[in-house]
Amino acid sequence: MKRRIAGEIDRYLAVARDKNIPRLQTAPTLRLQGTVTVKIVQIFQPGGPEALVISNVPEPTPGPGQVRVAARAIGVGRPDVLMRNGTYKWMPPLPATPGGEMAGVIDAVGEGVAPGLVGRRVLVSARELVQRGGCYAEAICVPADAPFELPASISFEAALSLPNFLMADALLNRCNPGVRARRVLLTGAAGGVASAVIQLARLQGSEVIGVVSSAQKAAFATAMGATHVIDRLRDAIPERVMALTGGEGVDLALDHIGAGILVDCLHALAPFGMAVSYNIVGGPPQPEIFGELRKLVGRSLALRCFSIHSFDHDRATRREATERLIGLMAAGRIAPPAATRMPLDAVRDAHRILDAGETMGKIILTP
Repeated sequence: MKRRIAGEIDRYLAVARDKNIPRLQTAPTLRLQGTVTVKIVQIFQPGGPEALVISNVPEPTPGPGQVRVAARAIGVGRPDVLMRNGTYKWMPPLPATPGGEMAGVIDAVGEGVAPGLVGRRVLVSARELVQRGGCYAEAICVPADAPFELPASISFEAALSLPNFLMADALLNRCNPGVRARRVLLTGAAGGVASAVIQLARLQGSEVIGVVSSAQKAAFATAMGATHVIDRLRDAIPERVMALTGGEGVDLALDHIGAGILVDCLHALAPFGMAVSYNIVGGPPQPEIFGELRKLVGRSLALRCFSIHSFDHDRATRREATERLIGLMAAGRIAPPAATRMPLDAVRDAHRILDAGETMGKIILTP
């Protein structure tokens, strides 16, 4: 599977070269003699992948109460695309550095921070920072209590999937509290968050029906543990779900695409089922969705729109859940999906792959 994914990425990059798509250039910067610099990715004006510019900046120095983390692996995700094109609701001021997570080593501490933290392996999630983003960088300074310490059994690259597992945990257990779904329908089942949903749902004893758009993605979702897989370009989702469940439907449908796919999810629900719309890659739910709910009133269905930002002011819940997930990964009960590794200098290519919807698992940038 990993070889097939790598082959697809190689073919994509070959096409980019053949079409003379410009590769990332380093922005001109003032290099002071004796100044140690690091690379960061910046957005000066929103746009396509070409809006991502690598700059050389002075190495950051941790202030009081801070630590500096030297990156070993950097995650790439959908919020980074929204930040790049300027549509992210929590957009930082420009110039902005995208990046929701990085894993690395604490290599310096500021005043008031225990020197013994130097050398610790950690995960930095932008969800723990005042401003989202900032992780597309060779080094970052953060509050000393922000990173999560990683056990030796979790690699830097594996740690980058933990924020996806946090999202998956919330989707499964916070959207409909106290109700354990017997069957879960999951669109975009080959993505990073979806890979985490599949594993956690199976761990909880649920069947998972994944929805994909290609045979390769079907194989990927099956390898991650999906009970059944539907190719939405070949089969009608509601009809196929009913066939797979003996006409009962699913208890929970998790949809990150939106538009017409969300309507399909409603029609695939069992009585008292819930459809959850999150990330909305294909656009937010349209007013017509309520007309569909009225048609299905006899099933007593529910519809929820979800954002992980619901936990922005609940630090205790975020950290407890993340520490619990670190424990599950360290024990081998959950695992990161297959990853596509690319150098930081290829960040534009990474975003082109995301834009094309060809991602399977996680894209990781290496400094």
